[in-house]
Amino acid sequence: MSPFLRIGLSNYDSGPYLPSQGEVINPYCAVMVKEAVESENGQVYVQKKPTMYPPWNSTFDAHINNGRVMHIVVKDKSAEMVSETTVELKVLAERCKKSNGKTEIWLELKPQGRMLMNARYFLEISDAKDLSDCETEGFFSLHQRRGAIKQAKIHDVKCHEFTATFFPQPTFCSVCHEFVWGLNKQGYQCRQCNAAIHKKCIDKVIAKCTGSAINSRETMFHKERFKIDMPHRFKVYNYKSPTFCEHCGTLLWGLARQGLKCDACGMNVHHKCQTKVANLCGVNQKLMAEALAMIESTQQARCQRDTEQISRDGPLEIGFPVPVKEVTPLQALPASTTGKKESDLGEQPQEQEEHQVQLKLTIEDFVLHKMLGKGSFGKVFLAELKSTDQYFAVKALKKDVVLMDDDVECTMVEKRVLSLAWEHPFLTHVFCTFQTKENLFFVMEYLNGGDLMFHIQSCHKFDLPRATFYAAEIICGLQFLHSKGIIYRDLKLDNVLLDNEGHIKIADFGMCKENMFGDAKTSTFCGTPDYIAPEVGTCWCLEDSWNLTC
Repeated sequence: MSPFLRIGLSNYDSGPYLPSQGEVINPYCAVMVKEAVESENGQVYVQKKPTMYPPWNSTFDAHINNGRVMHIVVKDKSAEMVSETTVELKVLAERCKKSNGKTEIWLELKPQGRMLMNARYFLEISDAKDLSDCETEGFFSLHQRRGAIKQAKIHDVKCHEFTATFFPQPTFCSVCHEFVWGLNKQGYQCRQCNAAIHKKCIDKVIAKCTGSAINSRETMFHKERFKIDMPHRFKVYNYKSPTFCEHCGTLLWGLARQGLKCDACGMNVHHKCQTKVANLCGVNQKLMAEALAMIESTQQARCQRDTEQISRDGPLEIGFPVPVKEVTPLQALPASTTGKKESDLGEQPQEQEEHQVQLKLTIEDFVLHKMLGKGSFGKVFLAELKSTDQYFAVKALKKDVVLMDDDVECTMVEKRVLSLAWEHPFLTHVFCTFQTKENLFFVMEYLNGGDLMFHIQSCHKFDLPRATFYAAEIICGLQFLHSKGIIYRDLKLDNVLLDNEGHIKIADFGMCKENMFGDAKTSTFCGTPDYIAPEVGTCWCLEDSWNLTC
């Protein structure tokens, strides 16, 4: 084993901060160990191990190899880089050898600031045997793996932290209520709520862990629509025969008042397990999990069938009864991509007399790579136009669903607004529309920057310049729609996308309302519940303003 350094970082001094940067709030450091690699362009440094984020006044180990450097980056609360520096581990090791095996230095950071670093030079026991006493005097040596430990594998299911556990006494599964058989680590037990289950029943757990679900990031950011909340009605009970707890699976000990029994479903638990039992009174978890699995498999089969149906269907002529403004053609695409083109489309306005070449596209002209998302009306696919490297987002709507929900007018409004979006840079653009026997298709620009909901979950909070930038572009887009007599009515983080340059694009115009000029008001209760304004149904322009500030 090669010698290594045990390094600790502390006492960060930002120095006189610049007015443009402001004071550094809650700084932390990121450490990247890089290796020197020879390439065609010379020597480059490549990071082969994950980035470390050591807390202040803690230590970490770094082995000393030729060409290995340590890149330290100091960041603030908003994850923005404040300063950085690079240290060669071999030079640091030589300095430790000259200082009796340890050293303490101030690292000068760029563009400003400094950091106190402590380092100790260690030898593995195999290395120490090859050196004389005078060579190892003052150095530190460790035996083999330096106290390495192997933690039990944790299975995260519904916020439970299940680990393989050996049960020293007879135990029953809290899901199927059958005996947990085995000799060594018979089943799983949650480290938070002590629920015991079979290993085979881990996929049938439907209740969230009562010990960690409230404080879980997953619960805060990804709320599930499916929810069961039926509390038990426990009362103290005297058991006349041996009875097992239906939560942790162990025996209820005692001669009297051994545990609690639910008056409604008859569940038996320990006194200590009462606060950890999920609110599933009268629910058979095993049967419920099987039913949910059957529903999920049915939905997956339907999704696969819909994808195959979309790929098979041919084109049909668009024939909506309502006159619609023509969509801007695919002018940026080469005319030879599909072989289907028209060169004589009639007379153009006086200021633009030249003839334009329009493409007649069908679903057969696209390669559907994957599904980007789905909603109440249909799905959005990532599609590639054949014989080109151009990608689009193809939105597919089911005609029967549109007719069943009486949303024909909403679909037509979305088409007209998308056509109008070509006049503004901060609205999602549509390139063309077509239909098949069962589906309607909108071919829109593919925005690969993600939505604002994804970005705010990643950094938890936008800094002021970033939030101001997004808000300014959103306001420009809304003002354009308002100037055309259109109210958006569904502004939320999920509907604001980013393009590859970081500019915003407002998407999903299905909730828009047209011809809202003057004192005209709406009377439809619509939108997303978390963002609905109190002015819904009474004032048209204030609703978008409310959603913007939510």
